[in-house]
Amino acid sequence: MTAARAKVTDNAAWNGAGPALSVLTPFLRDDPDALLALLDEEAASVDGAVEVIVLDDGTRDPELTARLTARIRAMALPARLITLPANEGRSIGRNRLAAAARGGSLLFLDSDMRPDRRRFLRDWADLVAREDPAVAFGGFSLRQAPTDARFAVHRAMATRSECVPCAERARQPEKYVYTSNLLVRRDVFEAEAFDPGFSGWGWEDVEWAMRVSRRFRVVHLDNAATHMGLDTVAALAAKYEQSAPNFARMARRHPEIVAAYPSYRAAKLLKRLPALPWLRGRMRGAAEARWLPVAARAFSLRLYRAALYAEAV
Repeated sequence: MTAARAKVTDNAAWNGAGPALSVLTPFLRDDPDALLALLDEEAASVDGAVEVIVLDDGTRDPELTARLTARIRAMALPARLITLPANEGRSIGRNRLAAAARGGSLLFLDSDMRPDRRRFLRDWADLVAREDPAVAFGGFSLRQAPTDARFAVHRAMATRSECVPCAERARQPEKYVYTSNLLVRRDVFEAEAFDPGFSGWGWEDVEWAMRVSRRFRVVHLDNAATHMGLDTVAALAAKYEQSAPNFARMARRHPEIVAAYPSYRAAKLLKRLPALPWLRGRMRGAAEARWLPVAARAFSLRLYRAALYAEAV
């Protein structure tokens, strides 16, 4: 798809701006309006150092497009909305956002994130001005996320594996990198872009970090944002089903790193079981059983994911 087929909407602050930092937010059917409102509250404090670019990756919702167009035009921050007529995928979308950015540093921020501090942009802009890091991850939290019972399993899993303190993340810097709240210097991104061979959901950001960490230092800091988009067990299971080919692609490219992952070790063990397809169904069933303790359901869902990966590795 060519850039000419994308619809581009700029606000009044866009022309003439010279940002050091570009916030890049792709979305598909999600509504980033609340995130944009929070970011724009910091416009005065960043004093022209930050721009925002939003990519609608083929949602095809005229009502949402009209609402976001109005939001973009009203923002004090320099802002651009790119609307695609069809979905291009997460990796290609992020590469497209980077091509549109003017800042020397790129902050990839997912549309379902909410900054945990009202100095979120200011702290990122200060870091860029002070240290100009190659790669930095600000952190991931659930502080503002919904507490509905239907999201309890996802909350338990994310709390254990993703909401990791800064000091612990720094011990395995390439492992704890998610494009939900990730800063990348432009020259680093140009040297190592996201692999468009990844499709669907999952692992493209981790694989990218593995490549980048061989050449550049990955910094971790405490500037977290909340992931608001918790999923039900059924929705998570569907994402895991999509992610199996991506996990296999990553394992082929980085066998020495992936071999240490618990999910990979579990997949290799499960691969030996002759009744694995039957067992996989039982694992998913246990994860969906509301009468079981949340910890047991979360363990069952992790096993289900490993069983899916066993078919791919």
